[in-house]
Amino acid sequence: MSDHSPAPVIKHSDDIEYESVGAADGLSKGVLLDESDGTPHFAMRRFSIDPGAKVPKHTNEVEHEQFVLEGEYVVGIDGEEHTVSAGDSLLIPAGVVHWYRNESDDPGAFICAVPNGDDSIELRE
Repeated sequence: MSDHSPAPVIKHSDDIEYESVGAADGLSKGVLLDESDGTPHFAMRRFSIDPGAKVPKHTNEVEHEQFVLEGEYVVGIDGEEHTVSAGDSLLIPAGVVHWYRNESDDPGAFICAVPNGDDSIELRE
């Protein structure tokens, strides 16, 4: 391993703290890995969406790559709605309006990877 490589990191699921996301009732986020763990390029987070939860339309300054872990929910991207479920992958480009809605009786969950650094979130009507 060279001097510039990050050290390997293993975090167990019970080491991850989840917190509510302010703008969205029923959405919680746990940071799995990020710069504080020494990741050189990306942060990986796990989100859960409660039944009935709605995440308002918003944009992010950075791209999002997402992988659906469980449940089925609606993702709106750039004016089109898509129903996604476990095993689906999504790319939400930087600056594109998107939103979420869980109309099912079961929670949904997804992994979201984003570039390290600042991300400005802007709510949209």
